[in-house]
This record gives sequence, structure tokens and C-alpha cells, in this order.
Amino acid sequence: MESRRDNLMENISDRFIKFYSQNDRAINLKAMPGHFATSSSHVNYYIDITNLKARAKEAREVAKSMESLLLHHVTTVDTIVCMDGTNVVGAYLAEELERGHFSNNNKHETVYVIEPEVNSIGQLMFRQSIRMAVEGKNVLVLLATSTTGETLKKSLECIEYYGGNIVGVTAIFGAMDKVGQYEVFPVFTPEDLPSYETYAPSECPYCKKNIPITGIVNGYGMSLL
Repeated sequence: MESRRDNLMENISDRFIKFYSQNDRAINLKAMPGHFATSSSHVNYYIDITNLKARAKEAREVAKSMESLLLHHVTTVDTIVCMDGTNVVGAYLAEELERGHFSNNNKHETVYVIEPEVNSIGQLMFRQSIRMAVEGKNVLVLLATSTTGETLKKSLECIEYYGGNIVGVTAIFGAMDKVGQYEVFPVFTPEDLPSYETYAPSECPYCKKNIPITGIVNGYGMSLL
């Protein structure tokens, strides 16, 4: 097990492929082919969006692209709810919305940028001190990735529970263009990764061939197995 992990670590940087967004050629992400498991699916690429979330220049470019995608679809945003560590992108997106063609109803005329807390049993929640940024507000949901829609569904249910009015959903990478009644506006789509596939665990062709899982992935990154 250790030798397999060591070999993967030694070769990992060489296995990444760079992909560019068809929506914005100034932005690219790295993806590594393999057999990966998410909380609800198996995928054939680990999509590394760390730099897009954490480095100021890249996060700003992502925010600009999101603002362009949301234009003509969303008019008013009071609050951005950030999932999967997308707070840096959320802050830049708030700036883009404020100086763009978007309005907000907040008395201070600026957008809230918040994230939900995950409690001890895995539920999303907002503390009393921050509920005022959700209740009765026009909320834009921002995700790192949306492949099966499960994380997004939990986010939407939480925001609706606290009285938020969801006006749109955007993501850095999204494998679906709609979840329920909500359209998703992703910067990167499977069209940008032509061979990207996602499978239900019971239908995964890699599992059927007894190909080991390379790593566990989520919106925060990957853990090698």
C-alpha cells in the first residue's frame, strides 16, 4: 500500500492535464485521469481547482467569468453563500456584481459573502449572528464543483429552511446545467473535459474491472488511497 502511494506521489505532477474553459480562454484548470470516488459517485478525473479558489489572480478571473455567465439571468443578489472553500472567489464575485448590472437590497448597499457551518451530524446550518444575511435575502449559491447535485441539494434545502430566496447557482466546475428548478451556471463543464465521465458506484466500469480507486475527492481536494 505504501509503495503504491509513494509511486503515485512521485508521478502525480506529471499526470495532470491542463484544460481551458470554452467560456473564458483566460482560465484553465488541471485534471488527473484515474478512478476516483466522491461522496455519491465515481468519476474518471480528479479536477484540481485549488489555484482557482486560493490564488487571488485566478480567483478574480473566475469571478469575472461567473459575473458574465449570470448576466441576464440574475438581477438582484444580496448574499453569496460559498460552499467548498470558495470564499475568495465569492469575495471577488461580490465586487464584480456590485460594479456590474446587478442590484442588492441591503441597507449598506454591499453584498454579504458567507458560508454555512456543518454541525456534528453533517447538517448545514447558519448561526443566529449570520441568519440575517439569509432570511428574506436574494441568495446566490457558489460551489467549487457540482457533479451529481447532492451537495447543491443540501445547500438549497438549508438556504430555503432559513428563509432565503435562491436567485441562482454558479460553480467553478459543473457536470449538470440544472438541479430541480434551479439552473446552474458553471465556468467549466464536461465539454471542456471531453472524456469526463461520472458513474453511480454500482455502475462504475472501473469497479467492475477491479481497478483500485486512486483517491477520494470532494470540493476541497483529493486524498490518495
